[in-house]
Amino acid sequence: MDSVAERLLAFARALIDIDSTTGREQEVAAFISRTLRDLDWHVDEQPLGDGRFNVIARVGEPRVVLSTHFDCVPPFFSSRLEGGTLYGRGACDAKGILAAQVVAAERARQAGRTDVGLLFVAGEERGSDGAKAANGWPTASKVLINGEPTDNRLGLATKGVYRARLGAAGRAAHSSQPELGESAIEKLLDALVALREVAWPADDLLGVTNYSVGLISGGVAPNVIPPDASAELMFRTVGDYRDVRDQLSDAVGTSATIEDVLVVPPVRLRTVPGFDTAVFAYTTDVPFLDAWGTPMLLGPGSIAVAHTDAECVEVAELVRAVDAYERLVAGTGDTSV
Repeated sequence: MDSVAERLLAFARALIDIDSTTGREQEVAAFISRTLRDLDWHVDEQPLGDGRFNVIARVGEPRVVLSTHFDCVPPFFSSRLEGGTLYGRGACDAKGILAAQVVAAERARQAGRTDVGLLFVAGEERGSDGAKAANGWPTASKVLINGEPTDNRLGLATKGVYRARLGAAGRAAHSSQPELGESAIEKLLDALVALREVAWPADDLLGVTNYSVGLISGGVAPNVIPPDASAELMFRTVGDYRDVRDQLSDAVGTSATIEDVLVVPPVRLRTVPGFDTAVFAYTTDVPFLDAWGTPMLLGPGSIAVAHTDAECVEVAELVRAVDAYERLVAGTGDTSV
C-alpha cells in the first residue's frame, strides 16, 4: 500500500472509530477541526447547540467547496480492514468520503490552489440541521462538490422526499362486542391498501415516485378494539411534493388524516465530461446548501451497503475518489457557471 493510501486509510479509520451517531457528533467534529488546524487550514466552528458544530475550513477565499456530513446512523460499530476492504459505520456514508476530500483538498493546496474550501456538517441523517445552518454562513463559493456514496459516479439528479404521517381515529370497546367500537387499525389498513392502486407521478430523468410504509403503531391491547392508529410513509419524489399529497389525500379519503412531516425537493446536478453518471433515489444535504454554489455530487462506496451492518468501501475506491475530487476541482477553475 502506497503512502497516500496509508494516510487516507489511517484518517478514515480514525474518523470511523469515533461514535458520531446523529446528536453525538461533538467528538468527531472536534477531531476534524483539530486535524485541519494541524494542517494549517483556517478553521471555523459553527455552533448548532448541545456542543455540536459544523466545521468550515479555508486557506484563502473559497470558490470551490468540497462538502459532506460526519454524522452516522445507528448502531455504531468500529472499523476493521479485511483484505482491501474497510468496514465500519461511516465507511462509505460518509467518513471515508470526508477523508478522501481532505486529501484531495490538500493536494489542490500543494498545487497552489487557495480557492478550495471544506464544509463538513452534522445532522444530515436526521433532518439536515447542520446544512440548514451552514446555508446562512457568509460564502463566495460558486461550486459545491457534495460527497455521498455514488460509486464515484457524478450524480445527474437526486429524488426528493415527502414524509407523511397518517392518523386514524376509532372508538374503544371490549373485543367480545366489536359492534360497540370502531377499529382505528381497520381504517388505517383501508387507507394503506388504497395506496397500492395509485399511479404516482413520474419523470423522464428521475423515474417513478416510490414510497414505503416505515412505521405503524396503534391499539392498546389485544382484547380492546383499537381507538387510534398511525403510520409514517416515506415518498421518494420526482417533482412537486404537493402533487403526491393531493393523490395521497384522494386515496385516503376519510379513513385517515394526513400530517406533513418532512419535505426535501428533488435536485438536478451539474456534471462535467469524463465521468460516469447516474441518477440517485436518495436525497442529500444539497437542497439546503444552495448558497454554496452550483451543486455536484460524487463519492466512493455504494448506497446499497450504507446504513447496513455490512457498511464498507474498497480502499482502492477511496484512492480513486481522491483523484476524482482532484479532477473536479481542477475542472472548476472557471467558477462562473
